[in-house]
Amino acid sequence: MSAARPNTVRVHPLVVRSTHWINVVAIFIMVASGWRIYNASPLFAFTFPKDWTLGGWLAGALQWHFAAMWLLVASGLVYVTYGIASGHFRRKLLPITPAAVWRDITAALRGKLAHDDLRVYNAAQRAAYLSAILIAIVLVLSGLVLWKPVQFSTLGLFMGDYEGARYVHFFAMAALILFVIVHVVMVLLVPRTLPTMFTGRARVPPAAEGG
Repeated sequence: MSAARPNTVRVHPLVVRSTHWINVVAIFIMVASGWRIYNASPLFAFTFPKDWTLGGWLAGALQWHFAAMWLLVASGLVYVTYGIASGHFRRKLLPITPAAVWRDITAALRGKLAHDDLRVYNAAQRAAYLSAILIAIVLVLSGLVLWKPVQFSTLGLFMGDYEGARYVHFFAMAALILFVIVHVVMVLLVPRTLPTMFTGRARVPPAAEGG
């Protein structure tokens, strides 16, 4: 008897795929233009290579940065609204516990983390995606303080005013880049996850069909 062929099931709905790729573009533009803005007034004793930046000069970089910021905000609001209203967050990202996250991270580092059913996020993925959402929120809020320090002065108080917000914004950017690097590495380790972000569907073993 021949083995049963895996079926194709939906993994990611259209709204998740669309906002994902919009966010990819927005984040790339914001990071590259943000590095150019940083170079104009560095926080630390280093600057980013000019060829890695976007905007050409400070005013141009600011225009790119704010344009991408509103794109990220709009896409993020759509994603978060959908995630809450549809139950996507509840199904995909919850529940989550520190013990489960640590277990899956150590399993991944040993190359023993199973990922047979792409519809189900493991605890490490859930923690990473929740962290990315929180980092994006911090980036936007600290960015608002840097953009309009007087109008958002009350918000700035929680970040150490304008200069404190610069550090918050920088380290949130660094955390987001770290997330992107880890995310890309995980895709390289499980390459069959990439096509699902275009098609929305994946092949799963018969044993996982009811999951």
